[in-house]
Amino acid sequence: MQIPSDAILLRILVGESDRCGSQPLYQAIVLKARELNLAGATVLRGPMGFGQSSRLHTAKILDLSNDLPFVIEIVDAEDKINAFLPILDGMMASGLVTLEKVKIIQYGTNAKA
Repeated sequence: MQIPSDAILLRILVGESDRCGSQPLYQAIVLKARELNLAGATVLRGPMGFGQSSRLHTAKILDLSNDLPFVIEIVDAEDKINAFLPILDGMMASGLVTLEKVKIIQYGTNAKA
């Protein structure tokens, strides 16, 4: 798969307890991105965070949260990301979605190395 050097980073912030049907929202997003042949997706789990409610979510033992923050990052060409946004909107009831322009330096393996 070839993606242009000028691309878009789609960053999605959700809670661990957010759902899409019967599965975790972060998982549903990644599986849908894969189904639509986006270049790739990564899920990062945060040990601490807060959102619009200002309620603190933390992984500390004494204050164990069942709703830790998750960040899903997807990078691809602008047209492919823009086509994914309406689908994403239909999957999410809450969360934060951002877009950034990025420059791709390397994607995949480096045959020269």
